[in-house]
Amino acid sequence: MTIMKKLLLTIIFAIFSTNVFAQDFNKGLEAYKAGDYATALKEWKPLAEQGIPSAQHNLGFMYEEGNGVLKDYAEAVKWYRLSAEQGDAYAQSNLGVMYDTGKGVPQDYAEAVKWYRLSAEQGTAFAQHNLGVMYDKGTGVLQNYSEAVKWYRLSAEQGNTDAQRLLGFMYQGGKGVPQDFTEAVKWYQLSAEQGDALAQHNLGVMYQLGRGVLQNNVTAHMWYNIALANGREKAIEWRDKVADVMTLEDISKATAMARECMNSDYKKCGY
Repeated sequence: MTIMKKLLLTIIFAIFSTNVFAQDFNKGLEAYKAGDYATALKEWKPLAEQGIPSAQHNLGFMYEEGNGVLKDYAEAVKWYRLSAEQGDAYAQSNLGVMYDTGKGVPQDYAEAVKWYRLSAEQGTAFAQHNLGVMYDKGTGVLQNYSEAVKWYRLSAEQGNTDAQRLLGFMYQGGKGVPQDFTEAVKWYQLSAEQGDALAQHNLGVMYQLGRGVLQNNVTAHMWYNIALANGREKAIEWRDKVADVMTLEDISKATAMARECMNSDYKKCGY
């Protein structure tokens, strides 16, 4: 969803630019989506050099990823900055990441926070999530769980799966909010149903312990199995532990439920 929104925003910018800009920008956009990076570069670079912020952002992204050009983080930072200084929210978010990770610039958490905040205040879900992490960990800012919750929530409400999981964790631990297992389950489930393996594991724990939901070993086993299938290796220990107190019939049922849940794209998960 976030990627689609990003593409739509760039198209909208092109429509409200001159006809020539619109045609060139959208030609580059279609080429990029088709994997024709050489054509995208040909169309976007002149626009970027003319100061079009969306083209500058996209050119920065090409340099960061090495698509159609040699990977060059410093060059990516250059174009992100030019776009970010004109107020492009995605460029601001990506420039924040470069400072956060020390790619193309010396690592500077305070500078990362600055750019995340500018983007987050424009409603960018990724930046809101990242800003929440900075407050959660006290990186580049004074640690503030309430502020972390604020930004996680804004991002989570836009469907960001990492923010949903982290918001669930804040409710589970009572960090920045009153402890509320039911609310924790709500956010874990939203993240789990988007395929987040850690949220799936955490949801299994909630069902195993009966926190925020009725205790149910079968459902716990189901989520542990799904988390394991999605790469959460630690889930095997929890799955096998809960299996020790289940009947063979219940284990078989949980396994079938996990298969149905995944095959239905998390639409049919036993509840």
